[in-house]
Amino acid sequence: MRKDWRRLFAGAAFAAALAVGAGTPLPTAAASSAAAATKTGAAGQTPAAPVFVARPSFAAELPAAVNERAAAEVRFVVADPLGEPIVAEEAPPESVPVLGAAEASEEQMAAFIRRRNPQPKLACSVEEIVRLYYEEAGAEGVRADIALCQALKETGFFGYGGDVLPGQNNYCGLGATGNKVKGAHFPTPREGVRAHIQHLMAYATTRRPAAPLVDPRYDLVRIYRPDIYGKIAHWTGLNGVWAVPGTSYGQDILLLFREATSPDASDASLAFAEKKLRARADAAAYVYRAIVHGKRGEHEKAAADLDKALTLSPKNAAALYDRALLFAAQGDEERAQHDLEALVKAHPDFAYGWYNLGVQNLRAGRNAAAVRDFERVLALVPQSANAQSNIGVALVREKRYEEAWRAFARCRRDQHDESDGADESGRLRRLPAGAGRRIGHASRRIGKWYG
Repeated sequence: MRKDWRRLFAGAAFAAALAVGAGTPLPTAAASSAAAATKTGAAGQTPAAPVFVARPSFAAELPAAVNERAAAEVRFVVADPLGEPIVAEEAPPESVPVLGAAEASEEQMAAFIRRRNPQPKLACSVEEIVRLYYEEAGAEGVRADIALCQALKETGFFGYGGDVLPGQNNYCGLGATGNKVKGAHFPTPREGVRAHIQHLMAYATTRRPAAPLVDPRYDLVRIYRPDIYGKIAHWTGLNGVWAVPGTSYGQDILLLFREATSPDASDASLAFAEKKLRARADAAAYVYRAIVHGKRGEHEKAAADLDKALTLSPKNAAALYDRALLFAAQGDEERAQHDLEALVKAHPDFAYGWYNLGVQNLRAGRNAAAVRDFERVLALVPQSANAQSNIGVALVREKRYEEAWRAFARCRRDQHDESDGADESGRLRRLPAGAGRRIGHASRRIGKWYG
């Protein structure tokens, strides 16, 4: 069963309770643990081992009255909070140029790709595709690390799933304009990478590529788009140009770069954190080192660094969010709640904060507050199936069954419409409101930070 079973089971449990109460058939399966529980409530018998309902379907409206006694017997599984820390923003996205030297190492980028997709659909190895980007982009003066992140966004970490096929060696959607138009084909991975870099150059500089031209659309930009040819100096300038509407396209790419260079538990990461602090002892550097300490199990050091970051910058979104994760991991729900509330007050479009606050309120039985929190998530990220599912759980607890049914129906619809490459953390990622920006897809991995 896929990893979204928890949110599906929540809806299935409610559907089963309805079926038992109303004498109607289950939506898609014959039995479930919820059905067993509700039958026990009606007949007073002890059930055997539970059987799970998979993938319920929902009509648009509640088809029958709910047996409240049966519904009360259902034990819902609440979708987990997000658990991966975030680094503080060090430079505004609008200031990051397309041209320049790479900062991330090839090893970092290869490890990032493998973490996110252990089986990429490539005609070469992961290490080779990374090397090709560093060679081709480096030769032309384009940021190789961020250009590679653009390819990861365009291809779903080389998982594809859209109009472009893996065999095209088209890593940036060149010529893929939608409506099943597959776009350009390139005979080798190197030519596909070169075409990508050359197309970036068409936007970022009037200097002709040094390598032989293989981008079929380079001259189209040069001749027919004088308004953008050589005029897009920064990644965020690609918004609404490379992708339409693409209002956060450049920010999406930069967030992937942030994730690729995120700290880990290695000695190299700790050394890099210390280097950052020596260069500039600001809140961002302390947050970075705190994450390293947390991943190394050095919780007291992590807490001290986050406290220092918040002393320097009391409304720092990353520091508030990460310290809330630390408190929650240590079982200090009160202080975690305090930091999450401070976070969403200071940064009201920070979807991660609203989501984790909602999970905490739901688990504490504060159902109305949880509904409010998840509705804020959905206002920012309408396709968040976990938020929809958790709203359904809260509404069932409040006996608002018709609204709960509609929430589960929306959850099922959104889950059905998502590609296999999508996941909750990717759907929720947003930059702080203080920065005035939103970021789309990011981290597929929801992991434990501390402990």
